[in-house]
Amino acid sequence: MSNQTINAFDVADRLHSAAIHLLRRLRIQDLASGVGPAKLSALSVLVFSGRALSLAELAAAEQVKRPTMSRLVTSMAKDGLVRIRPSKQDARGIRITPTRRGEKLLLAGKRRRVQSLARALSELEPASLQRLSAEIDLLRGVITRISSS
Repeated sequence: MSNQTINAFDVADRLHSAAIHLLRRLRIQDLASGVGPAKLSALSVLVFSGRALSLAELAAAEQVKRPTMSRLVTSMAKDGLVRIRPSKQDARGIRITPTRRGEKLLLAGKRRRVQSLARALSELEPASLQRLSAEIDLLRGVITRISSS
């Protein structure tokens, strides 16, 4: 690639592919939780938001329709992963928060994924690991630009 001109589309295509493959490989660690990917994803939004969310907010974050999210939240509540409370602002609304069990389950999954990735990264030469670390900051900037556009 040193003699070729690198363009943004080609880099975006390679990054997209690498990100998908990375997430798929790490997602294997989630099997140990015994919870499906849709529940883990919604639980992640709840845990990392740091606040109670309405059904509409959670559905929007997960990019699903409200009835789909309603069924998922009901199932998560039965599993003891979330708590559903009436909204103080809207008599018809609800507020959803993760339970302690849900938080622990999610954070244990994150720990397994990070440990798996760390094992792979530990095989890199120190200079490569340093370069990758620096590029993560660049990638975060790109992610911010995608989010705001």
